[in-house]
Amino acid sequence: MKGSHRHRMHSWQVMVFAALSFSTSSHGAVDFTRDIAPILSMHCAECHGPNVQKGKVSLQSRAHALGEADWKNAIVVGDPGASLLLQSVSGAEPEMPKKGPKLTADEVGKLREWITSGAPWPEEITIKERLSDAGTLWSLQPLGDSMPPMTATEGMPVPASSPVDAFIHAKLSAKGLAFAAEADRRTLIRRLSFTLLGLPPSPEEVEAFIQDTRADAWELLVDRYLASPHYGERWARHWLDIAHYADTHGFERDQKREHAWPYRDWVVRAFNHDMPYDEFIRHQIAGDIIAPQNRDAVIATGFLAAGPWDFVGQKETPSPVLKRQARADDLDDMVTQVITSTLGLTINCARCHNHKLDPISQEDYYRLWAVFAGVTRGERDIDAPGQDGAMQMKKKLTAHQQKLNEVISSLAGPTLDLADIVGGGDGTGNGKAGAGIDASTGKRIEQKKGFLDGARANQFVAVQPSDKGRAADLIHGVVIPEGPHPVPITSTGITVEGVPATSGKAWDGIRNGPVNAQASTILDGVNYKAAGHSLLGLHANAAITFDLAAMRRTLGDGTLRFTAMTGYGGSAAGSKAEFWVFLDGKTAFHRAKFGAKDGGLPLDVSIPASARFLTLMSTDGGDGISHDQVFLGDARMTLAEASSRLGKEEQEELSSAIRKYDALSRQLSALARPDKFYGVLGGEAPKVQVLARGSPESPGAEVAPGGLTCAGASDHDFGNHTTSEGERRRRLAEWIVQKDNPLTARVLVNRLWHHHFGRGLVDTPSDFGNGGGKPSHPELLDWLAREFMKSGWSVKHMHRLILTSSAYRRSSLRDTDSPDTSNTLLARMHPRRLDAESLRDAVLTVSGCLNPSMGGPGYQDFEYQEAYAPIYKHVTADKPALWKRSIYRFIVRTTPQRFMTTLDCPDPANLTPARLTTTTALQSLALMNNAFMLQQSRHFAERVQREAGTETSEQVTRAVELAFQRRPDSQELEGAIKLVEQQGLPSLCRLLFNANEFVHLD
Repeated sequence: MKGSHRHRMHSWQVMVFAALSFSTSSHGAVDFTRDIAPILSMHCAECHGPNVQKGKVSLQSRAHALGEADWKNAIVVGDPGASLLLQSVSGAEPEMPKKGPKLTADEVGKLREWITSGAPWPEEITIKERLSDAGTLWSLQPLGDSMPPMTATEGMPVPASSPVDAFIHAKLSAKGLAFAAEADRRTLIRRLSFTLLGLPPSPEEVEAFIQDTRADAWELLVDRYLASPHYGERWARHWLDIAHYADTHGFERDQKREHAWPYRDWVVRAFNHDMPYDEFIRHQIAGDIIAPQNRDAVIATGFLAAGPWDFVGQKETPSPVLKRQARADDLDDMVTQVITSTLGLTINCARCHNHKLDPISQEDYYRLWAVFAGVTRGERDIDAPGQDGAMQMKKKLTAHQQKLNEVISSLAGPTLDLADIVGGGDGTGNGKAGAGIDASTGKRIEQKKGFLDGARANQFVAVQPSDKGRAADLIHGVVIPEGPHPVPITSTGITVEGVPATSGKAWDGIRNGPVNAQASTILDGVNYKAAGHSLLGLHANAAITFDLAAMRRTLGDGTLRFTAMTGYGGSAAGSKAEFWVFLDGKTAFHRAKFGAKDGGLPLDVSIPASARFLTLMSTDGGDGISHDQVFLGDARMTLAEASSRLGKEEQEELSSAIRKYDALSRQLSALARPDKFYGVLGGEAPKVQVLARGSPESPGAEVAPGGLTCAGASDHDFGNHTTSEGERRRRLAEWIVQKDNPLTARVLVNRLWHHHFGRGLVDTPSDFGNGGGKPSHPELLDWLAREFMKSGWSVKHMHRLILTSSAYRRSSLRDTDSPDTSNTLLARMHPRRLDAESLRDAVLTVSGCLNPSMGGPGYQDFEYQEAYAPIYKHVTADKPALWKRSIYRFIVRTTPQRFMTTLDCPDPANLTPARLTTTTALQSLALMNNAFMLQQSRHFAERVQREAGTETSEQVTRAVELAFQRRPDSQELEGAIKLVEQQGLPSLCRLLFNANEFVHLD
């Protein structure tokens, strides 16, 4: 037995052995261990033990009880009458204990005899709170092996239609209750579609299912929906609620986590691929240790870092006390998240003292702390290789990129060679890499400024950070997209009005200045409409890149008009300047040559919706004169209706090539893996001590890493202080999914039941302790848990079992005479309102605007302002980039999205095992008047007009079909036609979105 374990068992001897002998008669002298310790532990330690000392009275040791170390004297040796302890627990109406039963006469007598005899108390024994008996907690008992009960048909016992139904029917029969009839097929497919996909079915899907006469039509529908990629998106949302995932840190400096999303996408893929649940858990806790060469396994550990993180407390505060407190809160969050999500126990209740309700000691809580003591959160590289599918798609994309370049070259000129531009050439290969014109002196230089050999404009130039901490050694005259964090440069020279001078998010353009300023950055934060006709100056052989997302927020999509002209023409008479336009750093999209006498040159640039960055470059036309200047007039860049300079056939050829390239890019994005993600960083694990009252300033006994001693799983010791950080996590993960641990499987199948029926068999999904609910069908719960493990921990197998039961297919209509008013025995289905994400996604689906693209960085429905405490101002822009499914929303912890929050979207600062469903007037107002709902009502009306034509009755019929997946009855049709004639089709669409039938599931 390990030393730490032996010490722990010794402290338990006081309670366990003494409790066993408590009921024995006291022969001879009163023994402290046998007779007195159990009384103090059971009745006194909760309020006067090591964790709490009410009234400054402590009975944790003899020294405390005798009033040493500034404690009140509870015992006067040899004088029971003068002892506060005996005075408090004896008499006709004893004052103590405040909670629980009073002491019996026998117990009072033993205390009196013990004090009279000198109150002998061994120094090595400390009184602790008596833990709840693990043997009385139902969830810690081994899984039952009950078989599905039999049902009777015409006097003969036969199995029910499914094992699930057998258990439920047995309960109903015992109470003399009948179950509801099966719901109609329209209700069933709609229920199933929202349950598995979080989306409504199309009217055509509903009609096809209604007409499907096959005996296994329902089973086939279940399998089809389980195979849908939307299934993973729906069920990942449930898990992310438990992980309290978000894309920002939280707390007062709610900074962005630019690479939190790979973990979110991993969860989606894990559910879609039906990853065995035991592997799902192991990888989230220790994937980087179990399979360090597997990218997905490494990304999975983002689970441990998904919650809030106090940047100020962890990094910025100079106070070591505050740092220790912030670190304690961080470890508490990790421990609570892991144990609550997997074992369904309120472990955090043991942070300050032994758990008041469950058999979890404070020591066990800190043993779990020790598991994560070496873990910190942060952005990390992913070194593991990618999947074969992604690599193959990259090859396809590269091949098509070459074809796209050929098309563009034939239409817009040859590919630009960046190294040649630096060398003073014309971009076709007559320059010298690294050499060129020094923009600050106008003289040719041979000094090599970077490594650009072979670099071309269809590539991003990689620039590594220097040892001195600068962002990069920038390269003279080269397009270098800087990524999301450009280098802040003090603005000088000609500026664009409205550019924040010190935000670090915008430059004034590239101008005649130092060599290391002759590079591109992403221009964001500009109010283009307010910029008037200011001039944006670009020095020759320089460029600037615009963030198109920021531009579209101001201008929308479409064709952008620029006016280019040369400057300082008199000092460069006859020179020819060149003006280039790039999209996403690829091959030149437009190229134009003109001289000082040509005046302004208007250019209209059509921007595809998929484009992220727009780069404008000016060159000296290859004449080697450095002080040519190209100005881009009219910084408002107003939308132009003028067509491209290309002919119609050329436009279509180019558009077709770009569409194919974009399609391949989207496919690749679904397979590709990022190079970075926000996860956990392992390090050396410091020692962990039990903290009195949970205070980092009151450390006590040291503990070794381990699990809960009350759980049935074996081997709950995970090493000692020399065990590596990663090995500790690996052992915890293996311990959680051991088959002799009764909690893990019970908790997960109950979560599945909860999301299928709206209420779990245990109605507290994350509290399987004495403070939570008790199972309504314990035999069914255990049978499901056993079946889950037998299936190889297959979540989809459990879905099929539950969804193919008649219990799931029952009507929600209530029998008013039934005594089971809360429907605990499941005679019918629970009606439910759609959750916030499903409601929003349903609106987008019905309006025809849902963007089906999966994965990638979250869409940002806010305007972001960099500051010490960043500002997130939510907006309701009407554009496709914000029409992705709600699971892909960039979630800000401290600035909730008001529309979603109104619809009960949970606070990501907290674990959410079961969402609250409220009904408020504000919800009705939001559904009726929120800008998103008004926009989508208009899009819904436009879709109806496209699909139904101009006939009002056909429009009404199609609108109702899309919203409710059924045709309107005659009364509905008549009333809706009148509404459309009086107020227009968008008003009807708005009304349908607000109907109970749209927002509720029967």
